[in-house]
This record gives sequence, C-alpha cells and structure tokens, in this order.
Amino acid sequence: MLRDRPPVQSTLEFVSIDELVPQDHLLRKVDKHIDFSFIHALVKDLYCPDNGRPALDPTLLFKLLLLGYLFGVRSERQLMREVQVNVAYRWFLGLNLTDKVPDASTLSQNRRRRFNDSPVYQQIFDEIVFQAIRRKLVSGDVLYTDSTHLKANANKGKWAKARAVSERQAYMDELDRAIEEDRLAHGKKPLRSPSKPAEPREIKQSTTDPDSGYMTRDNKPQGFFYLDHRTVDSKANIITDVHVTAGNVHDAAPYLERLARQKARFGFKVTHVGLDAGYHVTPISKGLEDQQIKAVFGYRRPTHRKGYLYKRDFLYDQKADQYLCPQGQALIYRTTSREGYRHYQSDPNRCRRCPQLSHCTANAKQQKTITRHVWEDSRERQDAHRLTEWGKKIYKRRKETVERSFADAKELHQYRYARYRGRSKVQAQCLLTAAAQNIKKIALLAA
Repeated sequence: MLRDRPPVQSTLEFVSIDELVPQDHLLRKVDKHIDFSFIHALVKDLYCPDNGRPALDPTLLFKLLLLGYLFGVRSERQLMREVQVNVAYRWFLGLNLTDKVPDASTLSQNRRRRFNDSPVYQQIFDEIVFQAIRRKLVSGDVLYTDSTHLKANANKGKWAKARAVSERQAYMDELDRAIEEDRLAHGKKPLRSPSKPAEPREIKQSTTDPDSGYMTRDNKPQGFFYLDHRTVDSKANIITDVHVTAGNVHDAAPYLERLARQKARFGFKVTHVGLDAGYHVTPISKGLEDQQIKAVFGYRRPTHRKGYLYKRDFLYDQKADQYLCPQGQALIYRTTSREGYRHYQSDPNRCRRCPQLSHCTANAKQQKTITRHVWEDSRERQDAHRLTEWGKKIYKRRKETVERSFADAKELHQYRYARYRGRSKVQAQCLLTAAAQNIKKIALLAA
C-alpha cells in the first residue's frame, strides 16, 4: 500500500559526524595516511605572533584549498557551499555539523595577500613528495618529463606588440668553450665577441595577462597559454616536479635546471629518463650524458625537402673528420659557427659533374654543405637508446606515467584552464593540483 512519507527535516537526532562518513570514503584514507601537521610550521612566519585578530587555522585553510583541487571544484564560493552541505568535507576539516563555514573571502584574501609570491606552495608540494618517498612509492631512478598547455585567463584577441630578447641558457658558457676548443683544434682563430647585442624579436603580448605567452605549435590551439613542465617518477606515478612557464617557451629550456633541482632536493639517483621528441636537442643529450644518465627520446621525423637526399645518406667518418656523399666525394671541414655547428662542404667542381646534383643541393654555387654540432656525438649515442629493447620498454611507459598524469589532471581536477592571472599564481594552481594528485595516489596505494 502506498503511504506518504512524513517530513523529517525538523526531526532532532543524536548523531556523531563520524558515523555519517562511509568507511571507504577517499577522505578517510587521506586523513589516515597523509600528515598535514607540517603546514603550521611552514606558514608560522607569515603571521604576526602577538597582534591582530585570531587567524583561521592555516592547516584548515590549506585543507580547504586541497579539497577544491582534489575534487575539481574551481570556484572558492562554490567550494564553501559544498563544505556547508557535505558531511565528509566537514569531517575532514574537523568541523561539526553546526560549525560555521569560513567565508570564501577569507580563503581568497589569504591566498592573494598572505601567500602570494611566497614559497609555501612549493614547500607543501615538496613535503607531500617526501611523504611518498618515505612510503617507498618513489624510486628516483627513472623519471618521465613532458609539458601540457593551460589556457590563460586572457582573451586571445587583446594583445599588443612587444619586443623580447631570448634569455641566455645555462649551457651557453660551456658551449662557448667547446666552440673555441673545436676551432683551435681545427686551426681556426677564436671567434670575436659580437659587436652588437642580440636583436630583440617582436612577439604578441597579452594585455590581460602579460605573463602568458602566445603559443603556436603544430596540432595545438593558438592563443595565450601557460605550459606546465611536469616530471613523474616511474614507480607509482608520483609527480616529483612542477614548473610553469609562458606558452611560448620551448619544452627543453628549463629541463636540465629542473632535473638538477630534483636531484638536489630529493636526493634522486637518476639513471634513465623518458622524454618526448621536443626535448631531443643536442644540449640536453650532452647534459644528460655528462651526468651519466641514459635518455630515451621520442622519434621526430626530420624536416626534409622532397626529392632531395637525406642527411643520413651522407656518412660521417669520425677518424678523418669528414662526410662522404653517396658518390664517394668527401665533404671537408671549413669552419665552426658561433651557434656550435661545424660546416662541411663539397668541392663544387666535382659536384657540377655529379649525376645526383639535382637531388643533392639547389645551392647557386653547386656546393653541398652539411652541418654537425660540436656535441653531435652525445646526441647520436643518446638517440641510439631508442632502438634497444630496454629503451623501447622505458619509452612505452611514458604514456602510462606523465601522459596519464596530465589526463587525470584535466579530466578530474579542472586542469584545462588557468584559474588566475600571473605566472606565480598559475604556478600555485599547478603545484596544488599536483599535490592533490599525489595525496590521492598515496592514500589509495597505502590503504
């Protein structure tokens, strides 16, 4: 028989909030396996010890932030509404059913004023990584690095022209020494210092978020973006590094510096790395080889003019330091450029009589030139790892580690868009997202 259910909204009950949270809820596992007691000590210096109104507990404050990133709640106002009605959230934060929820402005103003441009977000991320290390979830020997784009909080139609000078990379001093040594070894004079500074290039700069960069990449959307350069450990997919740059920065630019930071901060003994083809540049190959790290790079088809011979058709004779063309002519060393490339050139008198000339070069002097970087040997040795059995196994795991990490972030943690404007604020967003992913991973694996 169908009966009407009496209203229960006004019924008084004696209940414990602990009884209302399911035993298998994610937040129970997080509360059990993650220690948040370190937060209070990290932010102590950001508060006045003996003046002002009593502050909201910083541990509660950061737990609130992490809740939003853990469950993909983008809006802080919406997060407060969720905490108001979600018993599990209240239990995790240590709030009773009748306790007042902090105002959203308290959360946002602390984030904007007290913690902005402070290292606290990086420190919280690092501490979560240390907790994973103590639980044997991080090995530190095989690391995977890649980047993904986050759409900047800016209209791509609002921009102005700006002049930008390329920053000098950390490896440039070593490269300059290698160029000088190479020229001296070939009997060439050292290059003169450039009389004029590098010409600034013209770029598009957003008037809404000047820190973002205008990204133009193959098979990628165009507009103002940020790039998150993320490293993931191979053992349990724990994220070990997060670094944000403008969207027009090359993937390889910050790589060696960020790798060095991980080794120094966490004591990693890195033996192998898996990298996308975007990182397959000569300075990275040389830098990794100097550290005795074996790299496995993705394959990128070389740019090639249709109908002409490939560079691989010319064999390099290391002993004689020359290239041999398919017709047997030697291409002799001529000079080493300021960019670090040796130039090998053919004899144009022989080339004019060559039956392969039309498929070899379109040079007006009928002379073939091949360039070879002074660190090309390192690049070739690292590139050979891709074809080994162990190299194939390492590269195969790239899609299961760093690519999976990005996919989870975008599908489950609202990671497609930058919530804020300014690189430091976007860096904080990326660090907290990665920390939330690590917290979830630790809690589930330790349960």
